[in-house]
Amino acid sequence: MMRRSGVQLAFQFIPKVFSGVENAGVDLSSIVTLPLAELSKRIRDGSLQPDAVLHAYMEKALEANRKLNCSTAVLTESLKQLEDIESHKDGLLYGIPISIKDNLDYEGYDSTCGVLTKLDDPAVKDSVVVSVLKKQGAIPFIKTNIPQGLLNYECSNPIYGRTVNPCNVEKTCGGSSGGEGALIAGGGSILGLGSDLGGSVRIPAAFCGICALKPTNNRISLHGLSSSVKGGKTALTAVGPMARDVESLALCMRALLCPDMFTLDPTVPPIPFNQQVYESSEPLRIGYYESDGYFQPSPSMSRALLETKELLEKAGHTLIPFNPLRTFTAFHEFVLRGNVADGGATLLQHFKKGPVDPSLKHQVLYCAYPLFGKRLVSLLLRPISPRMAASIHAVCGVGGVEELWKQHNEVQVYIHETIAEWRKLELDVLLCPMLGPAYNFNYTGKQSSALSYTALYNVLNFPAGVVPVTEVTAEDEDQLKHYRGYFGDGWDKTFVEAVRGGVGLPIAVQCVALPWQEEMCLRLMREVEKLCAENKCSNTQH
Repeated sequence: MMRRSGVQLAFQFIPKVFSGVENAGVDLSSIVTLPLAELSKRIRDGSLQPDAVLHAYMEKALEANRKLNCSTAVLTESLKQLEDIESHKDGLLYGIPISIKDNLDYEGYDSTCGVLTKLDDPAVKDSVVVSVLKKQGAIPFIKTNIPQGLLNYECSNPIYGRTVNPCNVEKTCGGSSGGEGALIAGGGSILGLGSDLGGSVRIPAAFCGICALKPTNNRISLHGLSSSVKGGKTALTAVGPMARDVESLALCMRALLCPDMFTLDPTVPPIPFNQQVYESSEPLRIGYYESDGYFQPSPSMSRALLETKELLEKAGHTLIPFNPLRTFTAFHEFVLRGNVADGGATLLQHFKKGPVDPSLKHQVLYCAYPLFGKRLVSLLLRPISPRMAASIHAVCGVGGVEELWKQHNEVQVYIHETIAEWRKLELDVLLCPMLGPAYNFNYTGKQSSALSYTALYNVLNFPAGVVPVTEVTAEDEDQLKHYRGYFGDGWDKTFVEAVRGGVGLPIAVQCVALPWQEEMCLRLMREVEKLCAENKCSNTQH
């Protein structure tokens, strides 16, 4: 909160800078309503100038920030970028303003991760993705808010405060790329980059009603990505795009997967975007599941999945039941224990300086509790609440190098078991539920179990994206009265409290492909988006 005024001061400075630009007769408010493809076309044909577009988005971002508190810094260097923007006219994102998550390094700015220990430590150079965006003609112009320490899916921290949901300001926008989700859904950005370790681009996209893609780990460079906990090899992070539609995600992937990225970061496999796979219209064999058997989906999640399945079948695709393997073990042993293999010690170092955000108090308490106490509580809980007992035991971390190596090996076995099941069913892609609707405040720290729908694919390292398909109905809300969950424990009870009051909020589905097949994942996402739009139009006409 102490830094919020700085963002406002920077924005107040912007209109003065633009007072002399040649925007006479241009309706800046109409610019921010254009789809990315149309905006790009108009910039290229000269009917819109890059300075007018940047000005329009800066003004809209200010408006969104006042309402949503979604920004951490205005990148005033973006104004200097305009001076030689013509030299990047061949770039796929020429003249497009882009927002970036706080933890993506931009020279001269902090990548705080929402913790006081990372304040006043500006990046010495741009991250690889920021460098590539600039080479492609894009103009990174704003950094967006995150939760404290990043390992949470609410968006609040002691430095910048809480970001709220543009669909309903009494709800969370999700996290950890929550500022991105809120800014894009609020109209203040047309394209953004976030990062995803357990659902961190997918959850805010789903909560705010936009699209997002979590690629395979290292399909997009991670060099220059800040974190509070580095070194984990069990659940893997990915940098991914967030936007209003699937075509914008595909354009961003095409732009990033270029020789510049492969040169700047030789650890990234030099695999360019396969446009042919993305644009194919051949019928697909699509696996699907309504539930992962670990966490009962909300009524709106189930309905969204089944309605989308029906639309895909009517369009000529083949839908085949698929059962996620060993979700209970995978979630506790790989997701939870993998993210806190050190018992949470590294994360806790960042919380020693300053207060803990209210949304994180339960998580921090679990980590900070003495090891003996955690083991004892886990043992006592096992007969009455096996899921919560297993989670507390997982937060104990691994016992040593031997156990860590064993965990890494077990993850590889799990990945290949899942791929073998996928191959046996001859699947192209997978359709599955996406967490929703957006939560009430301060529930995410009490609801780590709900991450089973997203974090599983960070362990498997499969690309996964989300597409909004429907909204919560009054009937969905009414059916929450009958929600019991699979375990009847505290998590099942608090989930109902977390999602209550969600009528009208967006609900998404999740699309998944095998590693390095982002184009196939996007292809299913595009098909879902198209069929849902046609269905909505048809229902409106009737």
